[in-house]
Amino acid sequence: MFGLSAELTILLILCLTAACIFEFINGFHDTANAVATVIYTHSLKPGFAVAWSGFWNFLGVNIGGIAVAVGIINLLPVDALVDAKVAHGISMIAALIITAIIWNLGTWYFGIPCSSSHTLIGSIFGVGIAYMLLPGANSVALNWKKVYDIGLSLLISPVFGFFLAMLLMYILFKTIKNKKIFKQPPAKKAPPIWIRSILILTCTGVSFSHGSNDGQKGVGLVMLILIAFAPAFFAIDRKQDPKKLLTCATQIQIALDKIDVFELNEKEKVSLDFIDAHLDTIKNTLSGVVSFKDLKGNRTFETRKDILLIAKATTKFLDGRVDKPIKSISQAEMLNLKTNIKQMKTYTEYAPWWVILMISLSLGIGTMVGWKRIVVTIGEKIGKTHLTYAQGASAEIIAASTIGVSSWLGLPVSTTHVLSSGVAGSMVSGGGFKNLQSKTVTNIAIAWLITLPVTVLLSGSLFLLFRMIFV
Repeated sequence: MFGLSAELTILLILCLTAACIFEFINGFHDTANAVATVIYTHSLKPGFAVAWSGFWNFLGVNIGGIAVAVGIINLLPVDALVDAKVAHGISMIAALIITAIIWNLGTWYFGIPCSSSHTLIGSIFGVGIAYMLLPGANSVALNWKKVYDIGLSLLISPVFGFFLAMLLMYILFKTIKNKKIFKQPPAKKAPPIWIRSILILTCTGVSFSHGSNDGQKGVGLVMLILIAFAPAFFAIDRKQDPKKLLTCATQIQIALDKIDVFELNEKEKVSLDFIDAHLDTIKNTLSGVVSFKDLKGNRTFETRKDILLIAKATTKFLDGRVDKPIKSISQAEMLNLKTNIKQMKTYTEYAPWWVILMISLSLGIGTMVGWKRIVVTIGEKIGKTHLTYAQGASAEIIAASTIGVSSWLGLPVSTTHVLSSGVAGSMVSGGGFKNLQSKTVTNIAIAWLITLPVTVLLSGSLFLLFRMIFV
């Protein structure tokens, strides 16, 4: 398979299976976020609610794009993805997956709504930091801007969820005359059809959003595995035309060559020389190449590295000139330059259809299993009172909106923490902070705070241990 030996093929299959297991666990770990409200308001029976959520999770992965998946892949240093020894790539993948599965299963067992997003991203941070500690890796660095953006997104999204749910509850209370939706639902009795429709719609929205965001993390994880094991096949989208990439490189170089160097400082001149050198490398590599299948050895991955370095350096250069536009090229030429950079990145920002299908099935099936522990926590243990129609709808509207916007921006967020904080916010709006169960909220908050440092430490340690074993 993919030109690998029998032993490496078996290891690849095991790693892909482990990635599917992670996404399966993600499904039943996070299902409660979508179905707890419809179950505890008796809008849907548990069995149907979970199946319905699984279906929309499946669709979310398939329709939601791959912006978050690309963000996950780009967290690691480019050099960390491929090593002269494939065993080193296996060390990276094994550390990631083992850490993610251990933490997800552990928190699920104790019924703590912990974030699969935090878990996976903390694992990636840990491996990236550990890689930087290896001898000879002094010039290697994590994508710190991406780390900052994602870390900030994960940290502040629950805060937004809490306060926005409070605000929405206040607006609903002031505008809706029928106060029935603010009272505890009658036992085993379905709500009025209009309330039921809203709750089912919000459940659907959270399920779809969860698939389009959390599901993409699984896609990103599988792509990391494929690039590490078989870079010649997956470092670049081989279905695309290398001639178009060559054209992009030529157009970018033409635009940059028009820049008057007298407008630039020394650092900017060095940056342009760096970009120009990598553009020359791409042009030399692809000269006369009809298909990416014709590239031999590590030339496919080297082309990927060139694309990533060009895109990163050019974007940084242009961002640095926002306050002092370059006069020597026109606005039309600048727009054409940015368009070509964007087009060039499509050669590395992709995922095969079968990867998306595999992850969507794993997430969808996982959604239908093992959901009860977390559902009980969300529905019964965050607030001291039973979840009302308004609280359930408010929490899910905020969660679906926040996750949807984050997916559009290409930022991973925690479905678990956004929705559980939304439930907490809706509870506070109805009875103040005394309406929260302090033990549960404390456990969730502790899990939220320690997941990143624990997974960073565990995955980094495992990576260094495996590297020592697989010398």
